[in-house]
Amino acid sequence: MQLKLPPRTSPKQFDAALAAFARVVGKDWVLASDADRDAYSDIYAPGSAEPWASSAAVAPASVDEVRAIVRLANEHKVPLWPVSRGKNLGYGTAAPRMAGSVVLDLGRMNKIIELDARLAYAVLEPGVSFFDLYEEIQRQKLPLWLSVPGNAWGSVLGNAFEHGIGYTPYGLHARNLCGFEVVMPDGDLVRTGMGAMAGNHAWHLHPLSYGPTLDLAFTQSSLGVVTRAGLWLQPAPPSSLELVFDIPNEDDIGWVIDTIAPLKISGLVDQNVFIPSWLGKMVLKGQRADFWDKPSAIPEWRVAELLKQYKLGYWQVALRLYGDETVVKAKADIVKAAMARHLAAPPTEHWWHEGEPMNAIDTTMGVPSAVPLQMSDWVGGRGAHMGFSPVVPATSEHVLGQLKRSRKIIADHDVDFYASFTIGGRFATNINMLMYDRDQPAQIDNIKKLFNALIAGTAQAGYGEYRTHLGWMDTVMDTYDFNGHALRRLNEKIKDALDPNGVIAPGKQGVWPSAYRAQAKEGRA
Repeated sequence: MQLKLPPRTSPKQFDAALAAFARVVGKDWVLASDADRDAYSDIYAPGSAEPWASSAAVAPASVDEVRAIVRLANEHKVPLWPVSRGKNLGYGTAAPRMAGSVVLDLGRMNKIIELDARLAYAVLEPGVSFFDLYEEIQRQKLPLWLSVPGNAWGSVLGNAFEHGIGYTPYGLHARNLCGFEVVMPDGDLVRTGMGAMAGNHAWHLHPLSYGPTLDLAFTQSSLGVVTRAGLWLQPAPPSSLELVFDIPNEDDIGWVIDTIAPLKISGLVDQNVFIPSWLGKMVLKGQRADFWDKPSAIPEWRVAELLKQYKLGYWQVALRLYGDETVVKAKADIVKAAMARHLAAPPTEHWWHEGEPMNAIDTTMGVPSAVPLQMSDWVGGRGAHMGFSPVVPATSEHVLGQLKRSRKIIADHDVDFYASFTIGGRFATNINMLMYDRDQPAQIDNIKKLFNALIAGTAQAGYGEYRTHLGWMDTVMDTYDFNGHALRRLNEKIKDALDPNGVIAPGKQGVWPSAYRAQAKEGRA
């Protein structure tokens, strides 16, 4: 990818900044060739990746190096785009929102600083991957489980910072963060929560601060660079039972939500319950052409045939219970009785007991996997996907309304319908996977129009996305419009106060510093 300089930066200024960065991290860790820029581009970009092209990357190995780089970025007026590992597939990967930004790659900062089995927490640097942490826990034979997203090849902290979710009782990842170390936009170093007291032993244990609690202000944020954080982990249970229910019909999602959400809210079910539609299973069985070789969306009559052929329900609920076997059995009886009021077929049951091997691809047991990456092969060619990700109340009325709304919009654009709902308690996240071939311009154009239509139609109905692709960050922020976009105004005031030069992640989540606010119109998909 060819060089695109940061706004308002001359070639001479840019070269001086890179030379200064090299004096901090070493010349081998300033990455500024065309090949380097390709490596930090959005490999799933809908169309050209140029609107989100980095100018270079710099990879520090310590908090002191991060502080030095941030100070130099202010001195040279060069914007930085921090990434933990840059594996955020479908949302922009490592690419910056504002073209020309220098990627601040924290992947070399990959230390597991602390791992406490007694109080079930870890302290991590942002470069630690789910596989890194899982393997260290296995190596030490600690009685701890992770919570992992569907595709777990990325950073543990990075996923939590982006409000990612998993499918265990610890599946709302940002909620399990406790105590941050943050490099501020001026290079100052702050520790949040109890960590504001030097040597405080409860830093990663007590989630509140003395005074305002600021931890989550640094998630999905451009207010600082997190260089370490505490993360609560799940104590390994003595036993676990998975109940797998195949749900036959599309509209059955309504009673499924109304049955499971109250059990989740009451605490009887403690995991995040993932409910994928049938296509989530089919993408693991082959490519689209194996089942439907026409460019149009798979018609309902063909869907019915596939469900019958592969003995699939339209939805599947894999609900897992954790704890003492006696307690798990009692909970399972309640769950099965509740589901039996609507579903005659009993669930398939899979028991696990301490000491037994774990399913190598089971996210409900906290085992990291990259198997879901196979979905990118579904359409063939240079396959890619994006996720449209609104949040709805966990009731049948809201879920069915959103299902029918998004289904119609997707059908109007002649795209395969692949939806899931994850019950997090009082809310459900609705992920609509939109898959396309990056070598097909007509598909790209259609997907862009579809994404805009989904955002507009969903917002008009009163729901918003909780995360989105770089190209739609501003469009989604536009939908948060209470009192003349008061939230955006507040974010901008804080941003300008803390980061007057706008050097940290300009444009992230639609928040632009005054220094680069004119760039907000650029890079919109």
